[in-house]
Amino acid sequence: MSKSPDDKAVQTAHEWLVEAAEALDLPPDHATSHIRALLDLTRDVAHNRSRPAAPLTAFLVGLASNSPEEVEGNIDKISALVNADCTQDKES
Repeated sequence: MSKSPDDKAVQTAHEWLVEAAEALDLPPDHATSHIRALLDLTRDVAHNRSRPAAPLTAFLVGLASNSPEEVEGNIDKISALVNADCTQDKES
């Protein structure tokens, strides 16, 4: 079974993030365990808020997180914020 282009992009991201994590003395699994959730978050920010703000939002999630577990919570907080704004826009 062949991989879809999306699967290949995630694998390439995974490889790069492992390399970048090692350069920053971070455990590779801290850098790779949230790939899909962060990609989904940045997609939603780019489509519903501001395209240039998407990667910066991912940066803020990381900056505000002291552990991989906090990353999950911070992704959820920002996703709720983006989704709340989308719901309000549709109701207006």
